[in-house]
Amino acid sequence: MTVLVVGESLVDVVRRPDGTVVERPGGSPANVAVALARLGLDVQLLTALGDDPHGELVRAHVEASGAAVLAAPLARTAVAIAELDVTGAATYRFDIDWDLEGAPTPAIPSWLHVGSLGTVLRPGSEQVAALVAAHRGRCPISFDPNCRPLLTAEPDLPAVEALVRLCDVVKLSDEDAAFLLPGLPIEEVLRRWRALGPRLVVVTRGAHSALALADQLVEVPVPDGAPVVDTVGAGDTFMAGLIATRGTTLELAAAAARITVSRVGADPPWKHEVLA
Repeated sequence: MTVLVVGESLVDVVRRPDGTVVERPGGSPANVAVALARLGLDVQLLTALGDDPHGELVRAHVEASGAAVLAAPLARTAVAIAELDVTGAATYRFDIDWDLEGAPTPAIPSWLHVGSLGTVLRPGSEQVAALVAAHRGRCPISFDPNCRPLLTAEPDLPAVEALVRLCDVVKLSDEDAAFLLPGLPIEEVLRRWRALGPRLVVVTRGAHSALALADQLVEVPVPDGAPVVDTVGAGDTFMAGLIATRGTTLELAAAAARITVSRVGADPPWKHEVLA
């Protein structure tokens, strides 16, 4: 199966009080592409990068996992900067442009995945919407809104749900649900979005079990494992697990995400680790 993942790539820059700086490649779609490639799938990441050290860092990270990078040119690669105070609390600021103009043409996929800022920041979001419309009916499409309230202070629920209507598999977190549909119980969120058309809607709930609705409501327990070290990339790994199994084996998605949280940063497992 060839998967085309479309969305932003960025570098997380963490500045500590002692003056040290840690830079890690990331971005939800990039994390999904890495996780899929490590699970053994043929993956293309359609994204946008600058011709700069941050762009080189992202490209090297994604390609080292076996995914191909198709990048539109940007003046500079997107960054998310976290300034930590002495208590460990972080203040965030973002420098993100998103535009797919000039990107190489991807091969025709057997699965299309879109998500995160790539579906809401213009002008790239309009290009992503056009890709989804073009692939509708040609291959399964998945979507993870992965909301970022710091960048999109007010949710555009009609736009999000318009995209949900075109997709086959949708994953969101309980935090996404609270941002997009505040006050609505999780099970009602699942039923609302399932009624829009996807054959499967899943809500992840951090350390708690995930809930999935296809023909019936299913609870997916969190597997036992090593102590939780870092939750970065866990939802993206879960999404990759859903895609890898075409939404039929939720347990693999949960197992892969459980391994990710036992590691520092977005470091999804390889196929042999999940199947061990």
